[in-house]
This record gives sequence, C-alpha cells and structure tokens, in this order.
Amino acid sequence: MLKPMPLSKAQSLPYWRRPVTLLFVMALTMPIAFNAWSALLNNFVIEVANFDGADIGLLHTVREIPGFLAVGVIAVILIVREQVLAMISLMLLGVATAITAWFPSLGGLLFVTFFSSVGFHYYETVNQSLQLQWLRKDRAPQVLGWLVAMGSASTLVVYGLIVLTWDRFDLSYNTVFMAAGGFTAVLALLCLIAYPQFDAPTPQTKKVVLRRRYWLYYALQFMAGARRQIFVVFAGFMMVEKFGFEVHELTSLYLINLVINIAAAPLLGKAVSMFGERRTLIFEYAGLAIVFAAYGGIYWFGWGVLLAAILYVIDHVLFALALALKTYFQKIADPADIAPTAAVAFTINHIAAVFLPALLGLLWVVSPGAVFALAAAMAMISLGLSLLIPRHPEPGNETILSKYAPAPAE
Repeated sequence: MLKPMPLSKAQSLPYWRRPVTLLFVMALTMPIAFNAWSALLNNFVIEVANFDGADIGLLHTVREIPGFLAVGVIAVILIVREQVLAMISLMLLGVATAITAWFPSLGGLLFVTFFSSVGFHYYETVNQSLQLQWLRKDRAPQVLGWLVAMGSASTLVVYGLIVLTWDRFDLSYNTVFMAAGGFTAVLALLCLIAYPQFDAPTPQTKKVVLRRRYWLYYALQFMAGARRQIFVVFAGFMMVEKFGFEVHELTSLYLINLVINIAAAPLLGKAVSMFGERRTLIFEYAGLAIVFAAYGGIYWFGWGVLLAAILYVIDHVLFALALALKTYFQKIADPADIAPTAAVAFTINHIAAVFLPALLGLLWVVSPGAVFALAAAMAMISLGLSLLIPRHPEPGNETILSKYAPAPAE
C-alpha cells in the first residue's frame, strides 16, 4: 500500500486489485451512505425536525458549502495522495451519515450535514480526477457508463432493503443511518488497506489552474450546478409535501429510477462514444427544459401524481448523461490539469449552490411552480452553451469559436 505502483504495471495484479476495479468498488461504496441519507432525509426533516421549505433550502445551502470549497483539495493533495484522500473522505461521509439521527434539530442537522458534505464533495472531486487519469480516452465513456450503473445497482440494494424492511420491522431512522454509514466507512477502510497506491503517467499540477481555453467547460459546470440544486432539493421535497409520499413510497420511486439507470447507463456511455459530447448534451439539456417546465405545470395546472412520478424518473435518467461533460473535458485538457481542474470545476459547480437553495426555499413558500420555471430557463441556457461544443473537441479545438479566436494555452 505504501509504495506507489505505476499504472503501466498494474495489469500484472490480480483483476480485483487493479485500478479500474477500485473505481468500481468506490462507485459501489459511496452510494450506500449517501443514498440512504437521501432516501430518508425529506421524511426525517418533516416528521422529526418539523422543517418547512425555507429550512430545507437552508440545509442544502450548508450542504453545498464544502462543494464550493472543493478547490481546497489542491492544498490537501500537496501532502495526501489523491487515492488516500478519496478513502478518508468516504470514511468521513460514512461516520457523519451514521450519526445523523442523533441531531434532530435545525442546528444539529446543519452541523452534521456539513461534515457529511465535506466527505462527499472531497470524495467526488478526487474520484472524478482519478477516473479521468486512470481511464483511456477511447474507453472512458463506456467505463463511466458502467460506473454509473454500478452506483445505481448499489443504491438499488439500499433502497430495496429500505422498502422491504421499513414497515415490516418498524425500523427507526437511527437504525438505517447507522447501518448505511457504518458500512460505507468500513468498506472505505478496507479499500485503503487492500489496494496499492497507483501512479498515473502524468504528474498532476498542484496549484489552482484557470485556463481561458476551458471557459466553456467552466460555464457548463456553473449551469449544471445551479440546475442540479433544484432537482436535488425540491423534486423529492415536492413528492412528500404536495402528494404526501411516505418513506417506502418515495424510496419505491427511487427504485424505479435505479432499475432504469442500471440498464440505461452503459447504453448512455455508448451513446456518448457514438454521437459525441455535443449531440448528447444538447439532447440532455433540451429534455431537462421540458421536464422542468412540466414540473411547473403540476402546480399551475393541477396535474396529478402520476405525471409527477414519470417526470421524476425521466429527470433522473437525463442527469446520467452528465458523463459527457466529463469526457468533453478529458478530450480538451492538458493531462497535468485534470486534478486541479476537477477541484476548480467542483467549486464553480457549487457557486450557485451556496445561495440558490436558501433563496429558492423562500420562493418555494410563495410559488413552487416559479422555482421549476426558473430551472427550465437554466436548462435552456445550458442548451445554448452546448451548441458551442465542437463535434470533435481536442486541445486547440475546445469550442466552435476556437478557429476564429484561438485561446492561449495559459
């Protein structure tokens, strides 16, 4: 574990100890804690902590602060290897999830959620960097699709167990949080011990990197973060507040999403390889604009729960196409920029997340439909930006405007 191993030599290891296998194990481990927390959160905060829309917006604002500070990963990897940081972050996520039910108040949940979020966001930042460093460009879309499927399969097991056992065994929130968080922490510790430290062929730049030629990637990341907040914070909250979904009912809806994602994610990875990032992202953003507009119609025109559930599933599947944004960056990036740019991109992705949930929580109290109308407008802006992606992105051809006004490398 202590002596780094070049990626070129990792193929001599047993398959279960290779870098790609570790990526799959990590993809399995993180969702156990995070999605158990997500599945129970809306019911827990309404039934136990008596939250309203403003409270849930504030909670998610605090949850996103570590994402905004993800650029701090660059300082941490000066002294801690990325692979080690990923495992430590997973353990922090697991422990914080395990103790969530011990803090059934607004102040307590803000406290524990912050530390859970540090683990989640630092893990996600480093995980994205490792994926793009360890996967070949020609295989990345397909493997990323399979990694999404693995995460969905892991979450399917978590949600399935909640659906099957919540009512039958009269489970408490504390029991589920403790079991899921503890399992993630233990698996992360085992990964830290069992796998060698892998060295990618290109040493990573360990300072903040902001390059003009990545401007479109930064813009797409900013819009993706703003748009995602509305789905993460308010789509599930709507199902509980407006339609009265209970824990097992909301989790059943998540299960449908997961079954579809397990089958669809590898196909979506192939679609990115076949049609390219430009066409894939255009399709994603056009679909999201329609979905969010229809969410608004549920409030303005009284459309029913069946449509809301269908839209929720479509919404979730479309978000899986975000892997195309990763491969777009992989194609245009200097290999040494992957780690620092992953950190910078996470910070950019979370700029809106720091203030948007709280502000939209206040708007939600007045007009939930207006929240989703704003999300549809954001999706349309993303659609416009995606039209600037060239059919064959590469260094020097980052956008369709590059041939008219080439951006300097620095």
